[in-house]
Amino acid sequence: MKINDKEIEDILNKYRDQLKTKIGKTNNNEYMPNRDFSREYITFRKELLGNNISVYERLCNLSEKIIKVDPDKKESPKLKKSIEAAHLNITTTGTSSFATLIGFMIFVFGVVFGVMQYFTTKSLVTILLPLLIMLFGVVIIKPITRIPNYMASRWRLKASNQMVLCILYVVMYMRHTSNLEHALKFAIDHIQEPLNLDLRKVFFDVENGKYPTLKESLDNYLESWREYNLEFVNSFHLIEGSLYEPNEARRIEILDKSLELILNGTYEKMLHYAQNLKNPITMIHMLGVVLPILGLVILPLVSSFIKQVPVSSKIIFLIILYNIFLPVIVFVLGTNVLSKRPTGYGTSIVNLKTKGNFYTALIVTLLFIFIGLMPLFLHLISNQADFELGIFGKFLDYKCGNENCSGPYGTGALLFSLFIPLGIAFGLSIYFNSKSKQAIKIMDETKTLEQEFSGSLFQLGNRIGDGVPAEIAIENISDNMKGTATGNFFRIVAQNIRNLGQSVEEAIFNLKNGAILKYQSPLVESSMEVLVESSRKGPQIVARSLISISNYIGQIHSVNERLKDLLSDVMSSMRSQISFLAPVIAAIVVGIASMIVSVIGKLGELVESANLSGNGDIPTGGLDAISGFLSIYDTIPSFFFQVIIGIYVVEIVYVLTVLANGIENGADKINEQYLLGKNLQMSTLLYFGIALIVILIFNALASLVLTTTNI
Repeated sequence: MKINDKEIEDILNKYRDQLKTKIGKTNNNEYMPNRDFSREYITFRKELLGNNISVYERLCNLSEKIIKVDPDKKESPKLKKSIEAAHLNITTTGTSSFATLIGFMIFVFGVVFGVMQYFTTKSLVTILLPLLIMLFGVVIIKPITRIPNYMASRWRLKASNQMVLCILYVVMYMRHTSNLEHALKFAIDHIQEPLNLDLRKVFFDVENGKYPTLKESLDNYLESWREYNLEFVNSFHLIEGSLYEPNEARRIEILDKSLELILNGTYEKMLHYAQNLKNPITMIHMLGVVLPILGLVILPLVSSFIKQVPVSSKIIFLIILYNIFLPVIVFVLGTNVLSKRPTGYGTSIVNLKTKGNFYTALIVTLLFIFIGLMPLFLHLISNQADFELGIFGKFLDYKCGNENCSGPYGTGALLFSLFIPLGIAFGLSIYFNSKSKQAIKIMDETKTLEQEFSGSLFQLGNRIGDGVPAEIAIENISDNMKGTATGNFFRIVAQNIRNLGQSVEEAIFNLKNGAILKYQSPLVESSMEVLVESSRKGPQIVARSLISISNYIGQIHSVNERLKDLLSDVMSSMRSQISFLAPVIAAIVVGIASMIVSVIGKLGELVESANLSGNGDIPTGGLDAISGFLSIYDTIPSFFFQVIIGIYVVEIVYVLTVLANGIENGADKINEQYLLGKNLQMSTLLYFGIALIVILIFNALASLVLTTTNI
C-alpha cells in the first residue's frame, strides 16, 4: 500500500512516535510497553477527556461554592457511580448545584421576559411564551443533574465496544506467556480509549496504594461492569483462573473458553437488542419526523386565528419548539436507545485525529446565509425594492399597516430563504468531510487488510509448524497473496529482511522502514508482536500461536457479520428516514404552507377590496368579519416558516445519523463524521430541490385559482 498524501504522512509520523514509546523489552525479553505506564494516567486522562469535560467540571465545582444543593437520596448512589465511571473530578453535590443554578437562571429570565412582554403589549396572552420558559427552567433541573449519568452511559458504550478486542489481546498474550500484568499492558497498548484509560487506572490505583495487588484492583474495576456486561466480567475471571492451572492444555482451554464466552454473550445480547429496537425506532420516527412536520401544515392557518399574539412571538415560539425542544427530545430518546446497546465488536484502528477545514466551512455557511437573508437586507435598504414575479406574485411582498410592516410573504423571498438551511448543512458537511476524508481512507484499507489477515496467519503458522524458517515462510506468503493488502504487508517485511539484512522483528517494527508503519492496525501489530515474542520459545510455539490468533480473528469476524445481519432491517429503515423521508416530507410541507399563506393573503385582499367597493349585494359587516378573520398580518411569513423547518431538517438528519451510526458501529467517531458529511449534504440538497419545485407549483396554482375567483 502506497500513500502519498501529506496529511496521511503526518498521521504516520504520529504513529511512528507512538511506536517509540510502545515497543520495548525488559532484560528478560518480556513485553514492557512503557516504563512510565501508570504514571501517565493523569496526563492521558486530560488528553482524552478534553476541554469540554474540564469546563463542565469547573462549572460544577464553582456552582457548589455558590449554592450547595444535595441531590435526591435515591439518585445520589447512581450519580456517584457515574462520576467514577466517567472519570469526573466532581461531587454529586456539585452536579445538583450546577443544575439548580441553571434552572433558576432560566426561570428568572422567563419572569423578566414576561414582565417586559406584558408592559409592552398590555395583553395577558403574550405571557404564554414566558410561562413556557419558566416551566422549562423548572423541568430542566432533573436532566442537567443527570448529566454524569449520560456521560457514563456514553463512556460505557465506547468502552464496551472495545471489550471483545481487549479479551482477544489478553488471551493472545497469555497463550504463550502466563503473566496477567504484561498481558493487560499488551492489551492496553492495542485497544482504543476509553477502555484503555479504565485499565490504566487499574495500575494507577495499585501504584498509589489504593489496592495492594493488581488482581484486587482489577476485580474492583470488574465489579463496576457486573450490572452492564456480565460476560466481560466472567471472561476476565476465567483468564485469572488460568493463572492457577498447572496443566498447560487445560490452561489454554480456559483461555479459549474466555474468548468464546464473551463472543457468545455478545451475539445473544445483540439478538435481543435488535428484536427490541423496532418500537423505539418507530416512536423516534413518528415523534421526530412525521408528526412535527405534518403538524406544520395547518400551523399558518391556526396562527392567523390567534390575533392577540404578535407575529414575532409566534416565530420565537416555533424556534423554541422546533429548533430546540423537539431535537433535544429526539436526541434524548436516541441516547436512551444507544445506552441499551450491548457490547459490540468495535474497530481496532487507532484514533486518527485530523483537523477539519473550519474556516472554509464557516465562510461557505456565512455566504449562503447572506444570500438567504438578501430579502431582509433589500427591505432595510429600500422599502420600494420590490417587483412582480408574474403568476408567482411579488418578490418581497411586505405588508405594511399601522406604521408596522410584516413579511416577507413573497415567493421570491421564500425561495431565497432555502439557502439558509442549505448553507448550514453544507458548512457542516465540508467540516466533517475534511476531518474524516483521510482517516476513512486509512480505515477502509486497514479493514481490508484485517479481513484477509486471518487466512494469512493460518498459512504462516502452518509453514512455520512444518519447519520452514519464519523469513522464508513470510516471503512465500507475500508471493501467494500478491496484489492484496496482506501480500503488500508481508512483501515489505520480506524486502527488509532480504535487502537490508534485518531480523524479522526489525523488518516489522523498525522506526524508519518497518512494515507496520504503513498499516495502522493494532490487530496486525499485536499479531506480529506475538510472532516475535513466541519465536524466542521455538517454532512450534510460533505455529500454535499464529493458528490460534487466526481462529480468534475468524470467530470475531463471524460474530460481527451476524450482528450486522441482525441490525440490517432497522438500519435500512433509519437510512430511508435520513436520506429520503425526512427531507421529502418537510419539503412538501413547506410548499403547502407557503400556498396556505398565499391563499390567506390573496383572499384577505379580495375581501377587503370588495368591502371597499361598496357592493350592495354583499353585507359589509360580514365582509369585515371575514377580512379580519383572514388577516395576513397575523400569519407567520413563509420566509421565517421555511427557515425554521429547514434548520429542523438539518438537526433531525444530524441526530438520526448519530443514532444510526451508534446502533450499527457503536462509538465510532470517524465513521460518524464521515456519515454526517455525506448525509447532511445529500439530504439537504434533496430538501432544497423538492421544496423549490413544490413552492413554485403550489404558489402558481394558488395564484391562478384566485385570479379567476370573483367575490
